[in-house]
Amino acid sequence: MSDAARSDALVLFGGTGDLARRKIYPALLSLARNGVLDVPVIVVAHSDLDEERLRGYIRDALREEGRLDAAVFAKLAPLLRYVRGDYRESPVYAALREALVGCRRPLYYLAIPPAAFPAVVDRLGDASDVGHARVVVEKPFGRDLATAQALNRTLHRVFAEHAIFRIDHYLGKEAVQNLFYFRFANSFLEPIFNRHYVASVQLTMAERFGVEGRGAFYDSVGALRDVVQNHLLQVATLLAMEPPNGSDADALHDEKVKVLRAMRPLAPGDVVRGQYRGYRDEPGVATDSTVETFAAVQLHVDSWRWSGVPFFIRAGKRLPVTATEVVVELRRPPHWIFDEPPSRHANYVRFRLGPDRVAIAMGVRAKTPGAALVGDDVELYCANERGPTIDAYERLIGDAMRGDGTLFAREDAVEAAWQVVEPVLRNSAQVREYDAGTWGPPEAAAITAASGGWRAPVPAA
Repeated sequence: MSDAARSDALVLFGGTGDLARRKIYPALLSLARNGVLDVPVIVVAHSDLDEERLRGYIRDALREEGRLDAAVFAKLAPLLRYVRGDYRESPVYAALREALVGCRRPLYYLAIPPAAFPAVVDRLGDASDVGHARVVVEKPFGRDLATAQALNRTLHRVFAEHAIFRIDHYLGKEAVQNLFYFRFANSFLEPIFNRHYVASVQLTMAERFGVEGRGAFYDSVGALRDVVQNHLLQVATLLAMEPPNGSDADALHDEKVKVLRAMRPLAPGDVVRGQYRGYRDEPGVATDSTVETFAAVQLHVDSWRWSGVPFFIRAGKRLPVTATEVVVELRRPPHWIFDEPPSRHANYVRFRLGPDRVAIAMGVRAKTPGAALVGDDVELYCANERGPTIDAYERLIGDAMRGDGTLFAREDAVEAAWQVVEPVLRNSAQVREYDAGTWGPPEAAAITAASGGWRAPVPAA
């Protein structure tokens, strides 16, 4: 996109909410630091603030997050404007229209509950010229296929698809970008990344912590809706997709959608759901809740490349470590020619996706010193990095302002992902308890038993 197509204002609905404090304002500060943000930032919220108190509010939020840089904030502060009121009411939009005088390409960021989207979108369409505007909407994008389709219809009443940016912050993470780059920048992977050489694919998203004060929200979604339908299916598509025929956003989305459409809808036998002991005692959680805090899933991708290769996903809270990891396990050598018994571990490619590091490694068998032809399992690192990276929200807000939809979810991808998980959302399968600090309920082991069991991420050294 050319500079001429950049958004010339950012309008933030829900600017005094938790998401804005924790994620959006730190991202805006970083954008200002890097000279990317130099347009008005108009905050729309109910709170009893004026522009001066808004600046103090944002300064305090940045300080609480440990992100305040006084010199950079001095660049951001003059850009801030405030529109106070109920965003369901017309006076807010009259004030917003006045604040946007001279701006033709605003980016509207809806950091508000999805239930409020229709009212805001319709009033924007009635009160503003949105011909060159863009809109960012946060997940969860629907609770199931029908609600996702309804939200898409709502957005399309006012905005064209190319102007809609459905944000999934996971796609903006440096580690996920690293996985995509490594997959398609190295030719040695292509001959083996298929059903002939890959035995299974595992994706684990583990968190040591629980719901951390978000009990009411989490009890309305659960692990399948919160991370499997969006974050983890998106990572699975990066692993399973064919090379796109170009670098533009639509070329990438086309290949990801093909993978999602090749995934069989989940059946009850493909899923084990768990809940950690003590979850029902969390503030905001129903005392009889059957919401899962852990899910283990087997996916089937019925494509020419992946037919017959199981894809395993598990995600949960109160697990032994906080880590997200992919392990692509290769088939064993067809014939073992050495005197020692074959290793119980096959060769593999491992991707550590954070949060503590980005690692890409290969598990191999190497000979130990001495006369005998015996060996050990060793791991060869292609990359093993720590340190600061660009924040996901900084990357995604900057991309949306440029009109680059590569790292956002397209309408058909969102709906295809819901089609995969929806059958088990309606299923009332038993939720099994597990102890905090374990790898979920014992029944989850059955999901991968025929493929050698789960590979557990280890704490980073």
